[in-house]
Amino acid sequence: MGTAYGDWLREQRAAAGLTQEQLAEQAIMSRTHIAHIEAGRRVPSKEDARRLDQVLNTGGALSNFRPGNDRRPVAAHFEAALELEQQASMIREFALSFVPGFLQTEAYADAVLRDASFPPLVKEERAKAVATRLDRGRILEDPRSPMVWALLDEMVLRRPIGGPEVMAHQIIYLVRLVEDERIRLHVVPLSHGGHPLLGSMVTLMWFEDQPPVAYEEGAFAGTVHDEPNLVQRIQAAYALVLGEALPQKESLDLMRSIAEEYGHHD
Repeated sequence: MGTAYGDWLREQRAAAGLTQEQLAEQAIMSRTHIAHIEAGRRVPSKEDARRLDQVLNTGGALSNFRPGNDRRPVAAHFEAALELEQQASMIREFALSFVPGFLQTEAYADAVLRDASFPPLVKEERAKAVATRLDRGRILEDPRSPMVWALLDEMVLRRPIGGPEVMAHQIIYLVRLVEDERIRLHVVPLSHGGHPLLGSMVTLMWFEDQPPVAYEEGAFAGTVHDEPNLVQRIQAAYALVLGEALPQKESLDLMRSIAEEYGHHD
């Protein structure tokens, strides 16, 4: 993601005689976020990079060489949400049709981008987009932050994106993330019927140094919401659906069963 970038930031901070805490205070960021950037686990937002350049007097280098500047990583409507995702201390996802992007395997991501993008991506664009999704998954390498909850509609598991083998490996990957205590995961069974989140994919994000936000995405557009009353309303809808989902153990049992139906055997 940005190990060399993080190393350079650390060198510039040290040359300026600043601790992470001091740099965070002057750049209006959290110390934890600075630590994540220096370790290569997170990418600063455009605004964060601009403030770091200003504090460290690095002549725009941290903005100009920010990881991701050299490729088309995501749809335009997701750019703001991607920057927030990199800063979040807690992420709660609701997925209606597809596994959330940063939880996707390489083969599953390629299948989603091949079959569900319109207009279709050429092979080179698709490869870059898949790489970006895999880069996003690196936020899971830190066992402390962010805390991730995934709430999946059962249809996410039932729709054979990429075919049986791809689906089986994707599901087992999710199961192992839970077993490794990296994420919590619950499945909303089809038998439950309707619920308040059926209209779109939802991401809720909390931060150490700013108010929470919500992101909603449909087939061709996405919106970041930061108005407190609306964010609280979406949070309440998420909590209601979570309360109707299967407990985690039963969710994992269902996932293993579906993976076996796809032909996976441990």
